[in-house]
Amino acid sequence: MKNPLPRGAFHAVSRALTLLMLAGAPLLPSAVHAAAPQVRTQAPGFHRMLLGDFEVTVLSDGTVPQTVSEVATHTTPERVKELLSRDHLTDPVELSINAFLINTGTALVLVDTGVGGFFGPGVGGQLQQSLRAAGYQPEQIDVVLLTHIHSDHSGGLMSNVSRAFPNAILQVHAREAGFWLGRDDRSKGPVDPKYFEEARAMVGPYQGAGKLKTFGDGDSIVPGIRAMPTPGHTPGHSAYVVESRGQRLALWGDLMHFGSVQLREPSVTVAYDVDERAAASQRARAFTEAARRGDLIGLAHMPFPGLGRLGAEGKGYRWIPTNYSSGQRWQGAKDRAE
Repeated sequence: MKNPLPRGAFHAVSRALTLLMLAGAPLLPSAVHAAAPQVRTQAPGFHRMLLGDFEVTVLSDGTVPQTVSEVATHTTPERVKELLSRDHLTDPVELSINAFLINTGTALVLVDTGVGGFFGPGVGGQLQQSLRAAGYQPEQIDVVLLTHIHSDHSGGLMSNVSRAFPNAILQVHAREAGFWLGRDDRSKGPVDPKYFEEARAMVGPYQGAGKLKTFGDGDSIVPGIRAMPTPGHTPGHSAYVVESRGQRLALWGDLMHFGSVQLREPSVTVAYDVDERAAASQRARAFTEAARRGDLIGLAHMPFPGLGRLGAEGKGYRWIPTNYSSGQRWQGAKDRAE
């Protein structure tokens, strides 16, 4: 039998082994400390705010990648890339697709419906999910307003072969309906025929069910919401002015597509404009007026939720996003107002 280690030596060896094990512990795999798998999906997109007595909920339909340098006109690809780089963006840019739900207390009004399934899987198509996550069902929508009938604004009108908003009246400017739903496309200039086919596929079922109603310049849609004609991007393109208790929100649709470019150079147009000269003129007028008044603006393709104001900056403008509110103080503010 070998002689045992002296007591002091035994404790020294024991301490050394313990320290060695502790030092190596972080290197050993452990199920407890393993990283959770990445989720890689966003939460359903909705953003809520109060406008006087109205509740406005912005609904995200997702995003669409857009190569801005290929579709921006009255500029050059080099200039577009330079302007994008100032905001640390590169082509293609992921553009938001935003819709706006206004609860007036007596009517539930949806402005634009997103792209639906027109652009294929993984591009848009999130409106219904966002609507339900926001606490509403499509059957509750009373009125659907379209800023215009391009597919990224009207594509969500249908769910397969059924109307996605079965109880809603669909309203659009008379010029817009006449242009896209008329039977003779040959007299309408160099517009891709697919846009007419898509318009009929989306709007036609509402028309056939007696659910389509047209309006004219400046008409009131429901109390507190009126149409503002902004033709150019399309012949009947319309913005909507929402007002309650002296507060005002202008929903601009496609008066602007690419903020990083068109805020700095409003004269830049887009290949989808039916009348690019009129579109640029409408944008210049709207920018000047909004910056002067300080209006709150909602835009279809600015980063979600697309709410903000314009500030004049040299020959261009800057975007001032709305300050976020958790809603915790809304009731107190409403009580004080009353």
